[in-house]
Amino acid sequence: MDFSEKLLTLRKANDMTQEQLAEKLDVSRQSISKWESGQATPELEK
Repeated sequence: MDFSEKLLTLRKANDMTQEQLAEKLDVSRQSISKWESGQATPELEK
């Protein structure tokens, strides 16, 4: 299971919308959508 699949699975298991998850992570809903579709991955701060 890659990152995009895991993110989608965990979001749905917690009964959250993309918008709700985006608000919690302080990112845009479009970012969540791209992460879940595998079009992008989040940047990790060092």
